[in-house]
Amino acid sequence: MNEIEKIVRCPACGGDSIYSARNVYRPFCSERCKQMDLGAWASESFRVPTEAPPEDQLFGDPRLQ
Repeated sequence: MNEIEKIVRCPACGGDSIYSARNVYRPFCSERCKQMDLGAWASESFRVPTEAPPEDQLFGDPRLQ
């Protein structure tokens, strides 16, 4: 069976990336872009936004306090 190759935007550089089994770096366009993304996660550049508790409040689940 012939797989249809879809062109998607590389999440790292914004360039074209082939989204198929033929591209071992998918959804990235290259090993470089994949490594850049991994490095950003490892250095904690990507974070889930949260609100920090006030300075006088203990950290953790408020239901347990």
